[in-house]
This record gives sequence, C-alpha cells and structure tokens, in this order.
Amino acid sequence: MRVQPSPPYTDLEGMNETDVLRAVFETSYRRLVGQLYGVCGDLNEAEEVVAEAFARAVQHHRTFVHLDNPEAWLRTVAVNVSRTRARRRRMAAVLSQDAPRHPALDDNRLLLVATLRKLPAAQREAIALHYLADLPIHEVAAATGVPVGTVKARLSRGRAALAILLADQPDSSEGARHG
Repeated sequence: MRVQPSPPYTDLEGMNETDVLRAVFETSYRRLVGQLYGVCGDLNEAEEVVAEAFARAVQHHRTFVHLDNPEAWLRTVAVNVSRTRARRRRMAAVLSQDAPRHPALDDNRLLLVATLRKLPAAQREAIALHYLADLPIHEVAAATGVPVGTVKARLSRGRAALAILLADQPDSSEGARHG
C-alpha cells in the first residue's frame, strides 16, 4: 500500500492561524503518526512525538502558518523529538537496566519492529521514512538533516542488515505446521 505524498497546502491562504493549524492537524496527524511509528517503533511514542510537533507549531504559529509544506516541518520536528527521547530512554535504561516495552501487535509487526530496532538509529529512520512513510529520498534527507547521498547509503546498508536479520528469524508458519 502506497502512502499519499504530503498534500499541497495552497487552500490555507486567507485562513486565520487557528484554522490553519486545525486544517493541517486534520489532514496530517494520522499520516504523521503512521510515519513516526516506523521511526520509533512504538505507537504511543509516535502519537506523543507528533503531538509534541503540533504543540511546537502552536508555539511558533506566526512562522508555521506561512510554511509551504507544514507537514514536512512537523515531520522534521517529530523525528528530532523522537531522537531526543530515544537518547534519554537509552540513558535511563543504562541507569535502571529496564527492558524496552513492545506494543500489543500481531507477530509479523512485532518481528518487523524488533528487527528495525536492531538497526542503527540513522538506518532505521531512513528505512522507516522512505519505505513505511513512502517519502522520496530528498524528503528523507530534509527530514533527517543529512545529504541525499547519506540517505542512499543508509538505505543500502539498512536493507542489507535487515535482509540478514530477517533471514535469521525462524519461519513462524513452519513452526505452526510442525507444532
């Protein structure tokens, strides 16, 4: 299933700031949550970082309402918030030795998320934004703040790593037939 690209925001002209924020929220919230779920691997976390991005849009409303692509701005903010929160969680886990939580999802989704978590953060972000959010490479580069060539390298390395990691997983349908 292909995700639709970010919608054009030409119809926001003439709206007051509150209506612009509401329109962007109604158009983009669910799509952004889906995209950020792939980045951070936790649905609740995705909802929280997208909500934080919208909160920052409200804080910077005078600038936000004049952006050509407010969804891209929100995505970049959400990715950055996700990175910051992940760093803080890693530090807390080191200090407290807590294991990460997994959302209650089907086995295939859990396997994908668990496998993505094994990748370096930069590769995981590139793969999630390009393949799960269906962003073109130049938009992934803009969202993550790196050159296009770096995104291509991360995608290549991430795909290779995923192939190896997924090949090492036992086939759950095989076990069901013989179990």
